[in-house]
Amino acid sequence: MTDSRKHILVTGASSGIGAAIAEQQAARGHVLSLGARRTDRLPSGERTFCHALDVTDEASVEAFLAAAVAANGPIDVLVNNAGLARGTETMADADGVAWREMIETNVMGVLHMTRRVVPSMIERRAGHVVMIGSIAGRLPYENGSVYCATKASVRVIAQSLRQELFGTNVRVTTVDPGLVETEFSLVRFRGDAEKAKVPYENTRPLHAADVADCVDFAISRPPHVNIDDLLVTTTDQVSPTRVYRG
Repeated sequence: MTDSRKHILVTGASSGIGAAIAEQQAARGHVLSLGARRTDRLPSGERTFCHALDVTDEASVEAFLAAAVAANGPIDVLVNNAGLARGTETMADADGVAWREMIETNVMGVLHMTRRVVPSMIERRAGHVVMIGSIAGRLPYENGSVYCATKASVRVIAQSLRQELFGTNVRVTTVDPGLVETEFSLVRFRGDAEKAKVPYENTRPLHAADVADCVDFAISRPPHVNIDDLLVTTTDQVSPTRVYRG
């Protein structure tokens, strides 16, 4: 791909931030490879390749990447977006099932994808890895210990990767959103729609498109510019638990 038209790969692209990134980058004219477990919800387009992807399953990751490269060539931008929060139990009350799901998805999924994509970027001396983190990875809160830990891990993985890629011309960016109105809460509250509405009530949350704008800014900088990390919140939020509700 030329600098003006890149092959951008997005995980977890069936909804929320991933779908918004895909929509925006498609409008920019880039070639997309989109993966998710819910393939029926992946956005389609003229330059869009869609394929099943479970980032917790290494065989699924390998099949997806092989198909994406066969369809669209070398990957210029990897957006590690797939992730989730599950449950609000305290550490004392948890059974550990959700912990494993979050660790396998949010941490191991990022590692599975990145270690398979980065070698080609190093060889070509070009590429960009974008991690979608969370304010929770900077400021942990009660009833979210493992989710916060996974997002802190993403942040540290990105920082370490940036050091490892020093001198290769491959860029690394972390985007840490605050309160974003997506299906995030619906997943966290295990499908309870009424509980899922509460975090967004009487405030002005971010939209998925706001986060997609941050990703677009980072990946559209000239090759000599690396945006190491971005923290983006609604004006009504100053910490994970402190949200103005007027």
